[in-house]
Amino acid sequence: MTVTRWLGWAGWLALGYGGVCLLVFLTQRSLIYLPQPAADPSGQLLLQVEGKRVLVAHRPHAGPRALIYFGGNAEDVSLTRAELAALLPDTALYLLHYRGYGGSEGRPSEAALRADAQALHAHVAERHSAITAVGRSLGTGPAVHLAATRPVQRLVLLVPFDSLLAVARAAMPWLPVDLLLLDRWEAAAEAPLVRAPTTIVAAAVDRVVPTRHAVALHRAFQPGVAELVLVNDLDHNTPILSSAAFRAALQGQDRGRPNSR
Repeated sequence: MTVTRWLGWAGWLALGYGGVCLLVFLTQRSLIYLPQPAADPSGQLLLQVEGKRVLVAHRPHAGPRALIYFGGNAEDVSLTRAELAALLPDTALYLLHYRGYGGSEGRPSEAALRADAQALHAHVAERHSAITAVGRSLGTGPAVHLAATRPVQRLVLLVPFDSLLAVARAAMPWLPVDLLLLDRWEAAAEAPLVRAPTTIVAAAVDRVVPTRHAVALHRAFQPGVAELVLVNDLDHNTPILSSAAFRAALQGQDRGRPNSR
């Protein structure tokens, strides 16, 4: 092969690789966020945040206890509300429909979800004094951010990650994700700011978000703040009521167990 032909092939390969990088950059949020409609639109709480209608699947309950829930990237939290209502009958429930999900206006992004999480906390804190923040999978990001920046009584993280950037690096090592990724959700960077007792429930074998990310997140907390529970028979998408570990963490029955690593 002549030098000219080799340079020609190299140029086409570089152009193709650049095209793939550009495509990933332009479509990345459609890969991260998978908006779902609300199967049960009843009992919605309406917030106005940055000029957008943001909906919250709500189950009211008088008293100090409230739970703020941030779901997975393809989760309809109106269905999760029913599970949590059965599990926590004495707790007011607030499950955020991310922008673009469940009737909420706008498009999801890290900045938008952070703003919505803080607005929801402000609403809940006016009505309840004992707030538990819960994040599941993608919801790890806004849940840790909320606990790091606002007062909460407890933090519960279900099948979490340390950093969306770290997950993307491992999943797509052939792409320069450090240059491409807009929404990084650096939960481990905010974890040292969390003071609330924290429970992390992770699958011992997680095929969606490998367990090492939960372990790295656990290590990022200040000593004694977080407990890590690894569960052998847990799947990344296990329903809440189907997992004894999920139920115990949400009910606050897990503190005091030995940490698992």
